[in-house]
Amino acid sequence: MMQSINIWISAMRLRTLPLSIAGVVLASCFAYYNSAFSWEIFSLAILTTVSFQILSNLANDYGDGLKGTDNNERIGPERALQSGKISSEELLNGIKLNIVISIGLAITLIHSAFGVKHFYFTLFFFVLGIGAIIAAIRYTMGTNAYGYKGLGDVFVFVFFGFVSVIGSYVLYTKKLDHVTFLPAFTIGLLSTAVLNLNNMRDRLTDEKSRKFTLAVKLGEAKVKIYHNMLVVGAIVFSGLFGLLYFTSIYNLIFCVTYIPLLLHLKRVNKITDPKLFDPELKKLALTTVLIATLMGIGHLLPF
Repeated sequence: MMQSINIWISAMRLRTLPLSIAGVVLASCFAYYNSAFSWEIFSLAILTTVSFQILSNLANDYGDGLKGTDNNERIGPERALQSGKISSEELLNGIKLNIVISIGLAITLIHSAFGVKHFYFTLFFFVLGIGAIIAAIRYTMGTNAYGYKGLGDVFVFVFFGFVSVIGSYVLYTKKLDHVTFLPAFTIGLLSTAVLNLNNMRDRLTDEKSRKFTLAVKLGEAKVKIYHNMLVVGAIVFSGLFGLLYFTSIYNLIFCVTYIPLLLHLKRVNKITDPKLFDPELKKLALTTVLIATLMGIGHLLPF
């Protein structure tokens, strides 16, 4: 029993979950600053986001496993379907259950945020929630999976950046606020960089499996330039945020994350063995969570 639970936990890829909630944490700090924070909305937003991410991870395992993309030549961690520890039928049933849980959490979150007074917001976020579920599934599942066409970067940027930061803020305040735009770009770009780093690691095996990620399409040299643009772009957007919304030196505490980000780029630019990209994944993901947290907290201090 315990072994079965551990296998499912492994399939959920827990190390990806902190990155998924980075934008929610940042938006929640902004909401607190504007006296609109709610523990109920915060808790439900975290649970819903985590549920969506787990759904994406399970669907990714299923889609890549059936297509043969996850095989013995992969550099990254062994996948559940690839290893045979979970059958395709069991994994599909797990995905179906996860969809039901995600829908239930999303509806509860939307009702908690908007009640019956904000019909258009309710409708918009319901459609957005369904879109997020479809996007999570269609990344690698099906004959027309967008992750196999180099479109994964776009979806990660939109959902981890705009939807996570701006969308979460609207849940609290029921309005758009320009203060969230630059942070949304920052977190979106860094989250895309995490995906790109993953695709850089798997570039050679993905190409053999006809999974044409942007890393495959760009090639070894150009994809590193693209990666540098993503990370440097995030630094620029966050720096602009710090300058434009400066009220205290505390606002700029997130700038300490520029050190690990620049060191990361230095290491990535020197890597020739794809295996060496894997350790950088965790570092970049945790740095993204850190910059989101510090941008939020820095906006509150002194409060």
